[in-house]
Amino acid sequence: MVAHTPVLLDEVLAGLAVKADGRYCDATFGRGGHAAAILGQLGPAGRLCGIDRDPDAIAAGRERFAAEPRLTLVRGAFGQLEERVRAAGWEGELQGVLLDLGVSSPQLDEAGRGFSFMQDGPLDMRMDNESGLSAAQWLARAGEREIADVLFKLGEEKFSRRIARAIVAARAETPIGTTRQLADIAAGAVPTREPGKHPATRTFQAIRIYVNRELEEVEAALPQAVSLLAPGGRLCVISFHSLEDRLVKRFMRREAQGDPIYAELPHVPPHARPRLQLIGGAVMPGDAEIARNPRARSAVLRVAERIAA
Repeated sequence: MVAHTPVLLDEVLAGLAVKADGRYCDATFGRGGHAAAILGQLGPAGRLCGIDRDPDAIAAGRERFAAEPRLTLVRGAFGQLEERVRAAGWEGELQGVLLDLGVSSPQLDEAGRGFSFMQDGPLDMRMDNESGLSAAQWLARAGEREIADVLFKLGEEKFSRRIARAIVAARAETPIGTTRQLADIAAGAVPTREPGKHPATRTFQAIRIYVNRELEEVEAALPQAVSLLAPGGRLCVISFHSLEDRLVKRFMRREAQGDPIYAELPHVPPHARPRLQLIGGAVMPGDAEIARNPRARSAVLRVAERIAA
């Protein structure tokens, strides 16, 4: 198993500008790599709230940080960020929110979670494997056109129709219940391969995003994060593919510009004023980090700061 390595760790800490007595939220706790580093910069009065929808992540975090009184762990999707933080009584008091999007290394490495085509396992793909439809359940009932649309829109798969047709034909013979079955179907339907990429890469990405409603969660979480930040608080978001990064980039730019309807007018009402200030541009991992952790190669970090209303 590949050890969990937090991506862009130094850059995240710099982006958050951690204050010793501040309150922070790691809304994608995972295995606590970023959280441990944030705690390392907090003093006795500092606090960190960790949120994750994966029950395995919460269990592992409670074991790893059992003796850490400054950390509060909460199970839930990051699209429920405001609800979770309000319950802790921290609304408007956060000095930083971190969103590290996508699937974690432990999820990829555990065959039983069904995220990876590199090893055979049940075709699950749910980040919360105790709720919702698994990938296998969705593929068993979705129509050919629906499957093709998901593969095209969420995986940017140019052979989406061919793969969808092959999936429907294969499931008519036998249920598609394992990662190897799906990977073989996708590989057989793709006439050409992208250099260095498995032919099932985009198919697995698309289905995982769909099953977990990942883009909807991002769209829900971003405005909540801004509302929860105190003036001067920082929002740091790590994305791993263009669909996520596009949402983050557009949201931050929009919040940094304010409502364009009021552009150049002498009086702008509070609700239409900019809420964010962009901090630098997109940050990518360097060659040394990619060499240490190849899964970091597609990571993009964006940082913005909450400004006073």
